[in-house]
Order: sequence, then C-alpha cells, then structure tokens
Amino acid sequence: MCVLSALALAASLVPLALSAPTSGSGLSAQVESRAAAGYSSPPYYPAPNGGWLSSWADAYEKAQRVVRNMTLAEKVNLTTGTGLFMGPCAGQTGSALRFGIPNLCLHDSPLGVRNSDHNTAFPAGITVGATFDKDLMYDRGVELGEEFRGKGINVLLGPSVGPIGRKPRGGRNWEGFGADPSLQAIGAAETIKGIQSRGVIATIKHYIGNEQEMYRMSSPVQTGYSSNIDDRTLHELYLWPFAEGVRAGVGAVMAAYNDVNSSACSQNSKLLNDILKDELGFQGFVMTDWLGQYGGVSSALAGLDMAMPGDGAIPLLGTAYWGSELSRSILNGIVPVSRLNDMVTRIVATWYKMGQDGDYPLPNFSSNTQDATGPLYPGALISPSGVVNQYVNVQADHNITARAIARDAITLLKNDDNILPLKTSDSLKVFGTDAGPNPDGLNSCADMGCNKGVLTMGWGSGTSRLPYLVTPQEAIGNISSNATFYITDNFPSNVAVSAGDIAVVFINADSGENYITVEGNPGDRTAAGLNAWHNGDKLVKDAAAKFSKVVVVIHTVGPILMEEWVDLPSVKAVLVAHLPGQEAGWSLTDILFGDYSPSGHLPYTIPRSESKTPTPKACTSTTATS
Repeated sequence: MCVLSALALAASLVPLALSAPTSGSGLSAQVESRAAAGYSSPPYYPAPNGGWLSSWADAYEKAQRVVRNMTLAEKVNLTTGTGLFMGPCAGQTGSALRFGIPNLCLHDSPLGVRNSDHNTAFPAGITVGATFDKDLMYDRGVELGEEFRGKGINVLLGPSVGPIGRKPRGGRNWEGFGADPSLQAIGAAETIKGIQSRGVIATIKHYIGNEQEMYRMSSPVQTGYSSNIDDRTLHELYLWPFAEGVRAGVGAVMAAYNDVNSSACSQNSKLLNDILKDELGFQGFVMTDWLGQYGGVSSALAGLDMAMPGDGAIPLLGTAYWGSELSRSILNGIVPVSRLNDMVTRIVATWYKMGQDGDYPLPNFSSNTQDATGPLYPGALISPSGVVNQYVNVQADHNITARAIARDAITLLKNDDNILPLKTSDSLKVFGTDAGPNPDGLNSCADMGCNKGVLTMGWGSGTSRLPYLVTPQEAIGNISSNATFYITDNFPSNVAVSAGDIAVVFINADSGENYITVEGNPGDRTAAGLNAWHNGDKLVKDAAAKFSKVVVVIHTVGPILMEEWVDLPSVKAVLVAHLPGQEAGWSLTDILFGDYSPSGHLPYTIPRSESKTPTPKACTSTTATS
C-alpha cells in the first residue's frame, strides 16, 4: 500500500493519469489490450454474494437488515474513500451515521502504527518469519491489534504476503514472512487471528503477483508489468498464503497494483469473483491499493468492494472513479443495485463481525503531522483546524514481545572455533555505521527513506516511526567492559590490533517501496543488487586482513551475497539479524554474549551469486513475469 508523503506527492504524480476519471474503464482498455500470448484472465461474472458461511451468518444478518434501509448515498459513502489526506488516517470511508457506522479508518503498517506516536515498532515480517515460531507470530498480531485499536483504527493494512519473494531484489519482500508459500501462509494466518482477536479488521495483501516495485502501476504515460502466471503456479505458490488467510477469517483483502495475465488486479474478475470469492469463499471486502483503481464500472462488476483512498487517477482534484460516478452507474443501470448492495453488505458485515459496533474508539492521532493541532483535512484547499493528535500511549509492555521476536530470529550461519558467545571481558573492536544511530536523528527520514545507522526496517508505507531505538553500539557498550567503536564504513588506517582482539563488523542491505528512491534504488535493489550497501564487503575483507578473529553481523531485507569473504579463515562467525525494529541492540546482545542461543532460520535462500537466482533482474514496463 502506498500513501504518499506530502513531499513525495508532487514527484509521484508524473506516472499517473492526466485526465479526469469516469465511471467507465478508461485506463482498463489500455491494460486489457496487451494480453501476452498464452496468458489471459477469462471473465467471471456476476460477483458472488457473501453471507453463506455459518461463521459469518450473524454478522451478515445484521448487515443485510441495515443495508436494506440505506439510501443510495449512504451505500456509496461506505464504498468510496473520502480522498487522500482528507482525514487522520491513510484512508477513510464516508459514514452512515443513521445506523451508527462512522467513517472507517484504514491505516498502515504491518509492523506498527505508521506516522504516529507512542506505539511499538515491531520487527518486520521477514524477521517474524525467521523465528519459525507460531506463538510469537500470534502474539505480535495480538499486540498490533491492541495498538491499532487504541489509536482508533478500524482496518489494519496488513499482513503482507505478496510479494512472496520470487525476485530477490524485490523492494517489499521484507514486509512478508519469507520466500516460501507455507511459511507465508502460517505467518499470515497467525497474525490475522491475533489482530482480529482484538476487534481490528486485518487486511491480507497484495493480491496477487506483485513481485517487484518498478513499473508496478499502469497509467496513460506508463505501462505497468503483467505477472503472467499459469493456473497451477498461481494456486501452488502465490495463492497459498491468501487461502490460509481466508481460512483464518481475514476481514479484508487488498488488490495489488499490477496486472495478472494482462488484467489489472483491482478489476480482474477471474481473480476477485472466481478464485477469491467463489473458490476460496472469502466473506469480507476487497479494497484497492492506494490509487490502484483504474476503472469504475469495470472494477465494480469484477468484484471490488471499496475504493481507496477514493480519488481518481490524480489525487487531490476532487475526482473519483466511484463516489458520484458510482451513483450515476447505479441509476442508469450499468452496475446492478444488487452488486452495490453486496459491496456495502460485505463492509458492514465485517464491521459487525469484529464487534466494532460496540465501544470502539474514534481515531485519536494524525498520520499527517506530529503536531498537536493542525488542519483536519490537509488535502482540502481550505480546511478547518483543530486537535489532531492526542498522543495516546498504546505501547504497554509490547517491547518484551518485540525483543523476543528480534532475538529468536537471529540466524547463526557460521561459528568456527566456537568463537560465540563472546565474553564481556573480550577485547572488541566494532566497525560499521550499521552498529550506530542515524546521525541525522531518530525518524529523521520520512517513511525510513534512507539507510543511516542500524537498519531496523526497510522503507515505504510498511514502516513505523521508532518510539526509541537501542542500537548495537549502545547495547554492546552497556555489556562489554572492553569495546572500542569505529562507526564508519571505511576501515580506519590507525586501528591498533592486539593478539586477542575480536573484530565485530556490521553491514546491511536495504530496500523498500517505489515512491522513494534511496541511493539509486527505486524500491527494488536495482543499483545495489544483492550486495551489502556502503562498501560492506570491503569493510569485512579489510577487517579480516587485520584481525585473526572476525564476527560479521548482517541486518538485511533479504538475500545478501557473501561469497567474497564468508570463507576467509579469519571470518569466524556470521549472524543474520534481519530487521529487528526498536530492540535492535538488546536482541543482538542477548545472542552475542550467550544469554540465549541463536534459534532463527533463514526465511529465504542465499545464493552463491545472483546468477543462481531464477529472475535476477527487474522487468521493464514491456516485459512480463511468470
């Protein structure tokens, strides 16, 4: 899901449509016209109605009773977002206040409340996957649910199971649980059950085949890629986690930006009507990714239930594919009223299913500013102002779970001569900026759009502000009685080496979402490839040339090449600490100094070279994945 920051918005508008939307499928004609030979998405109509599973019967009965008495405007209100930056959350629907249904707040991210305050920045999904621990997966979901509920958020935009990680360079692989459908499925199901146990609607995303960031969206000025997938591969690889999410009772599904078999996911009737709603029996509602709706009538008939954030192709202009255009389509008979009724019923039934008709808090934060007061509708030309942030502390003791996950995920790849665990009295020389803080300050980069200091998470909408950060430098310095720190990525020429010294070298590899480019990497690791950033390989080799005992600690979004140095005789130990969130330092020292044994597993394959991976390079706008 991509909600653009105000600073990034102007630049992001370039690849978007330059004309006002209509209720038809203006962009869809372009999308559908480029079918690859042998791959197509056959039509599947009409959209199946929900409400036929016994576990959802009570919620649907309540919802149907309400929807029968709604006006057309009230129905459309609940299906269409109010617009980008038109409220406190990443997205919000209209309301149906006659029936007690407020504006529904939809918000990121899968690892913590995005752009908020006094919340926990949990380890990323890839770190949770590395624990192979279902209890921790569930516990993290429970605590995410508690924090999102405490902030007044109705719909948590997570977990992410797409991308699944077929492309190792893929920018958002780290948001999911690993490059294996079973691991993704288990991680998603446990997370969903945890989140929804607290009455918050979980959203499994991105459905489906969104395996890279570059060219993920189509517009009149950019042709996005199509993930061309045969039926067996779709079911056995990409669909498996979504199927388990549906089995776990997930309330919402987010359609991906990309095409599958030359049909945009948000208006692909084969994917939405046939596979998701009919075959899997999904009872909740389907939303677009942000600005990922490409047509009005086409998406409604194909099974889309909610448009987010509600704008047309260009945000902030007051246009929409739905809204008044959906009302027009209902009144002139192009979209059957029965389809609209099912859209609204699915949304309201999910709201009832989670018990949100009870004592559920309203949003008490703003994702648009950290100030206490400000515009209530920043996307409006003229907006009233008021209190927007109440600074409600929802952290409780969730740092305990965050530390346990980050610790149990740490994966030991090498430990020659049993150099680990270290002793507190060992003479340690610690190298690398990844051991230290961001020199520009905590949370100085919007949506973590930089790689400075210890890498706690990737960048993009799947992030959270850090309430605090314990760096490895701080934690090691508190435990070791004999540690010297060189927070630099260039090996110092004046390092004095003694016989018993142990070098601890920190390196990392970052990635994120396409609306931010970091050091030449537009989300995907286009420039860096699978190599360590900031001359990390050279730093390790330089340390290995000076010291007889070297321990390498890696924070990474996914596979990272290490063949240049992993077999050097002085490289005694290698630890992969993944993306640990706020407890980066303490979780690592728990392992380094032997308080706990490393028990993590790699949730992906590390190749000897990138040529050993099936799809080492990103697709262009005219090529397709399969």
